[in-house]
Amino acid sequence: MPTNKPIKHFLQFSDFTLAEFEYVIERAKIIKRKFKNYEVYHPLIDRTLVMVFEKNSTRTRLSFEAGMHQLGGAAIYLNTRDSQLGRGEPVEDAGQVMSRMCDIIMVRTFGQDIIERFAAHSRVPVINGLTNEHHPCQVLADIFTFVEHRGSIAGKIVTWVGDANNMLYSWLQAADVFGFHLNVATPKGYDIDHSLVSTTRFTVFDNPSDACQGAHLVNTDVWTSMGYEKENAARLAAFDGYIVDGAKMARAAPDALFMHCLPAHRGEEVAAEVIDGAQSVVWDEAENRLHVQKALIEYLLLGQIEAQ
Repeated sequence: MPTNKPIKHFLQFSDFTLAEFEYVIERAKIIKRKFKNYEVYHPLIDRTLVMVFEKNSTRTRLSFEAGMHQLGGAAIYLNTRDSQLGRGEPVEDAGQVMSRMCDIIMVRTFGQDIIERFAAHSRVPVINGLTNEHHPCQVLADIFTFVEHRGSIAGKIVTWVGDANNMLYSWLQAADVFGFHLNVATPKGYDIDHSLVSTTRFTVFDNPSDACQGAHLVNTDVWTSMGYEKENAARLAAFDGYIVDGAKMARAAPDALFMHCLPAHRGEEVAAEVIDGAQSVVWDEAENRLHVQKALIEYLLLGQIEAQ
């Protein structure tokens, strides 16, 4: 249950400092090694994570639920059918009640304002599992994956090909924290909302191929995200030419990595030769959601601990 320690939330990428991220990444390395070696590690015995899903997900639920169990705690899944949120309970009331019955809460919802209001009335840490505006846990996993394969991401070039969605906005915040540069290629009508951006560490390209030039990491996402299915036909037309294929990857650095937060549509936003090719690290990236989120939960509940 809550201690006298100040409550720390993770609602968007900019909520943590570089030092905090570096700590979490180092802890994720240790926790992953324990997992791979079948070492029992239960620092969170008798702790409970509540997972609130207003948007469905495979990777988010599995990584948080399995992760909490692997840390010795328990995880409870709630969707809009199982909670009063789906029946119109004020978000503020839900935050008050849920946080009195558990130790940490993950929320996957629509507008960022919902999770901000929830956290403002929570007595325990709240983690953003995804909102329309931000997806910080995924970008944390992506950066951890890059560090595993290539070392520090500071000073590198990361390319984003696709629309200005929650992933891109989290990448833009990450560029400021970690000190890398973002090349962005978005079709007209799907560009960055500059009111949501404070960094200058990015360059916008009209040509997605040009955006890949010299990149150390090329990143994309589905063209039609959850909730935008009615726009699918228009998006397919607008994104013509934005597929990340072998030709685009050939313009990136020779040792460039390819990432995708999944699920992927081969032949649309990414060619099979890329996502299933030698430069792709999407499966490591997906698995690493588990490890970085375990390190994140540990940090939010226990603070910094000595290496073990």
